[in-house]
Amino acid sequence: MSKTIEPKKPQDLTMCESTAQMITKARKDGVELFFDRADAMKPCPIGESSACCKHCSMGPCRLNVNSPYDRVGVCGATIDTIAARNFGRMVAAGTAAHTDHGMAMLELFRDVINGKVIDFSIKDPIKLFEVAESLEIPTEGRDLKSVAMDLYHELERTYTQVEGEIPMVKRVPPKTLERWRAAGIVPRGAMREIMELMHRTAMGVDQDYENITKQISRTALADGWGGSMVSTDISDILFGTPTPVEVEVDMGVLKEDQVNIIVHGHEPILLEAMIIAAADPTLKEMAHNAGAKDINLVGMCCSGLDVMSRHGLPHAGNFSSTEAVLVTGAVDAMTVDIQCIKQDLKKVADHYDTPFITTNYRAMIEGATHIQLDERDPLKCADEIIIKAITRFKSRRNPIQIPRKTARGIHGFSVEYIKYMLGGAFRGSFTPLNENIINGRIRGVAGVVGCTNPRSKQDASHIELVKELIKNDILVLQTGCSQMALAKAGLTGPGAAALAGPGLAEVCETVGMPPVLGMGACVDNSRILIAASEMVRIGGLGDSLADLPVAGCAPEWMSEKAIAIGQYFVASGVYVVFGHTFPITKGTKFEKHLFDDLEKLGFGKWAFASDPKEMARLMIAHIEKKRKILGIDKSRDRVLIDMADRRSLDATA
Repeated sequence: MSKTIEPKKPQDLTMCESTAQMITKARKDGVELFFDRADAMKPCPIGESSACCKHCSMGPCRLNVNSPYDRVGVCGATIDTIAARNFGRMVAAGTAAHTDHGMAMLELFRDVINGKVIDFSIKDPIKLFEVAESLEIPTEGRDLKSVAMDLYHELERTYTQVEGEIPMVKRVPPKTLERWRAAGIVPRGAMREIMELMHRTAMGVDQDYENITKQISRTALADGWGGSMVSTDISDILFGTPTPVEVEVDMGVLKEDQVNIIVHGHEPILLEAMIIAAADPTLKEMAHNAGAKDINLVGMCCSGLDVMSRHGLPHAGNFSSTEAVLVTGAVDAMTVDIQCIKQDLKKVADHYDTPFITTNYRAMIEGATHIQLDERDPLKCADEIIIKAITRFKSRRNPIQIPRKTARGIHGFSVEYIKYMLGGAFRGSFTPLNENIINGRIRGVAGVVGCTNPRSKQDASHIELVKELIKNDILVLQTGCSQMALAKAGLTGPGAAALAGPGLAEVCETVGMPPVLGMGACVDNSRILIAASEMVRIGGLGDSLADLPVAGCAPEWMSEKAIAIGQYFVASGVYVVFGHTFPITKGTKFEKHLFDDLEKLGFGKWAFASDPKEMARLMIAHIEKKRKILGIDKSRDRVLIDMADRRSLDATA
């Protein structure tokens, strides 16, 4: 007889108390969530190490991860070629996701300018003119529409251009851009770079891992300084540039006496339309007639983060909680658009009689109800979704169990607001940040971003890593699902400064900010690039992005988008640590190239650690190394305790 394996305890799977409650309930209800599927589905060790090639029908070819140079593929491809191709295709896919998203936003912008979309308008004309001026588009004495149309045509080149340089490189620090040009990695256009990378990683084409890496970097830069940056800027122009707002998060934001609608995905268009529709008096009256007090719109994943930062809309949780929230029985409709949508959501939704609705032609799910969102008439889709949700509220049959846990925090720290926060209305600037880094109150800046992954304990790495960083006086910038992990843990409010080191705490108390600044969705990592560029422009911290005392980390990454993001930061000059796993075979030349050689060539580099304290140690060590090179390592008489010393102190406490 085969031995029955007991499932892991919910507390071993997640740091999120609400999700743990719903895992327990789901098991009682006979509903399988992805936590248990991950436990049953063991990853292939060869695939996990990127030692498997399936790019032609002569394979798949599986190399020995313990002795990677003992054999080659049928075509003769070495482990370095195979791993570089696999890595490159992940970057191409991640870049394509952000690029397609950015193009959709740009097309909406065009139709708003032309008057073909009347439900949306330009909410931030100041940002429009600032972006236009940064791209050297004349603005003086010109009307809004003409500048907007010129901006559209200029930004369109980001995607379609086949020669030259994408427009946003005008924002790159000159020394960094000079290095890109010397290496031949300045992006021409996103479509061109993705196409070329897919071609070069096909069987029998590019078989030099260093040459492949150049195109990997070029493609990734077309994401960070192209597709993603355009998406963020256009979203700000159309829907408003975020400013800090207090937000309630976690599953307790669901209300038993209201029509609860979860909006999950990545493009802000759907949720912005839903906000307009939910305020319609006719639909509100319909909800009241059904016995509901109100219509409760709740964000999930990156759609929620985008709108949360602009409107303070409540947010229920990150990627790992998207199935679990349905188990409450209180969700009257879940509607999704693109990216990070689990196919099993349909099955879980069916179990609890929750309408599950797809809205984007790019992302349909078998069996789901599809209501196409037409950007030229978005309220038609939004109204239909709300009506379905009201109908479900009126006919609820399942018992409802809503976790009561909520947390409040401050979100919406755009680069524009950070300037204002640090310098005021007339002297908005990053100068105070640079000065406090130079004088040592703040040791450096860390971007902690990315997904959650069932191979890791949900949220745990994010929380422990950030606690360690802020304790060591490192200011943390946040995007994506990581931001929601920190929000649920209460680390995004000003009170979190009590957990920071004395220097960072002093700055936080003076400015009135938390030590963790939430900047939006995963596509908004471009805000971090702009913030870093502003630090270079202000001066005192080097001439290029590679000089800055900064580091990045994605502790629980799971998406190809995360690999693309990591690579565009590395190519920009940033040290990037990934947790949980890394798609590479250890002891290979390609690993050394990513983890060591790129830095010697003047770029950033990759690193990997599975323990969050080790991630923090690596990041702190890198930041201190950069401080020493800049000559500011002794600007404050303070010795950082290393992780080994800290563990010994903990053991004797």
